[in-house]
Amino acid sequence: MADVYDAETRRRVMQSIRKTDTRPEVRVRRVLHRLGYRFRLHRRDLPGVPDIVLPKHRIAVFVHGCFWHQHTCPLGKLPKSNRRYWVPKLRANAKRHAKHAVELRKLGWKVIVLWECEVQTEKKTESLIRRRLTRRI
Repeated sequence: MADVYDAETRRRVMQSIRKTDTRPEVRVRRVLHRLGYRFRLHRRDLPGVPDIVLPKHRIAVFVHGCFWHQHTCPLGKLPKSNRRYWVPKLRANAKRHAKHAVELRKLGWKVIVLWECEVQTEKKTESLIRRRLTRRI
């Protein structure tokens, strides 16, 4: 199937995709703050530049988009067109993230991954954070 956009329009669409401050990430931050956790954002001195860092507890939180990190949910579905481009790109994303998680653990950090599909609502997000953080603190 051919792309529905011309090359210039596709370029603009892809450039508009946010890397930070995505809706799921902001939702997680809002819930963490409401629960009384204090955190730092996008610590560039840590491998993989975690989305959220709880320094007091040495926890690095990644809020992954299901598509970009190939989650096994319906949102993580591979595109039907241009697979020769997407398959290696998305595999490289997953491989890079796994490497960063290992590096963080070697430095003594706990790593938590929250998926876009898991944090769709404030209520689900709060429940998930309570479960995942209390196991690690």
